[in-house]
Amino acid sequence: MTEITEFGKTVLQQEAEGLRLLQGLLDDSFDATVRAALHCTGHVVLTGIGKPWLIGQKISATLASTGTPSFALHPSEAVHGDLGRLRAQDLVIAISNSGESEEVTRLLPIVKRLGCTVVGMTSEPDSSLGSHSDLVLRLPKAPEACPIGMAPSVSTTAMLALGDALSLAVMKARNFTREDYARFHPGGALGRSLMKVSDIMRPLPETAVVGVSATVADALTAITMQKTGAAFVVEMGVLQGVFTDGDLRRHVADDELLSQPIVEVMTHPCLSIRDDKLAPEAIRTMRRASGLVIGELPVVDAAGKILGHVALKDLVAMNFV
Repeated sequence: MTEITEFGKTVLQQEAEGLRLLQGLLDDSFDATVRAALHCTGHVVLTGIGKPWLIGQKISATLASTGTPSFALHPSEAVHGDLGRLRAQDLVIAISNSGESEEVTRLLPIVKRLGCTVVGMTSEPDSSLGSHSDLVLRLPKAPEACPIGMAPSVSTTAMLALGDALSLAVMKARNFTREDYARFHPGGALGRSLMKVSDIMRPLPETAVVGVSATVADALTAITMQKTGAAFVVEMGVLQGVFTDGDLRRHVADDELLSQPIVEVMTHPCLSIRDDKLAPEAIRTMRRASGLVIGELPVVDAAGKILGHVALKDLVAMNFV
């Protein structure tokens, strides 16, 4: 093993030790900060300079994606107009390992005058930041892993971990669910997998529906008007069957096909899915064991009444298939 690899291991050991020390520092202030973020009626605002600014942006992003409104405010931009973003109901978390970063500490009196609650994240609770904060989240006093002891490493790892602990504790206290998470992540694979059928279906006004007394001609007219590949047959709103291009081909030789009652040529019973099921289940239903893929799948409620339909081409456009 090379000397460089050994040094890399030493860095990781030092950062792990920093996190061990951090764990022992969590106290009532952490609990109070979680509660303050949970009950905040404004935004949780992160600020810091240098590497802590970057850490603050990540913490803010984690908060926002897990149900807590948040944004990051750069201290230099703040004194050039961005202070106008702050409101008295905001919770400001200022990050500085030393607690003496000039750009951060000069903000404190202004932020306090606005009425914001201030949380200081620092390893020095008696510093300017710690002294002027309503709550203090303590960071461990540990040497940096940098060969010359200067570059933020252990300290920023601790900041990031403490921010994660805070964000996820607020998320837990908020009872933030997988479904909630999906609403904030609709573009990702996880978000798509947690979407419900009701989120992806076309509503009833965009669905070709005919009554049991309709003819084949009526069904074809409905299909043409809605630009779909199937018409769903209902009685008092309850799904009875489906008429597809496959049904049309099977009966195309009938001389009087267009005037035939739709109930005589429709497929019955037909596949359907409840609106409260997850979207991937609709996809599995549409991919039948025979290898064929259904182009349109009716969506029904618990009573069997049709609510709309899922269209294969919509799933393709949304990258479900």
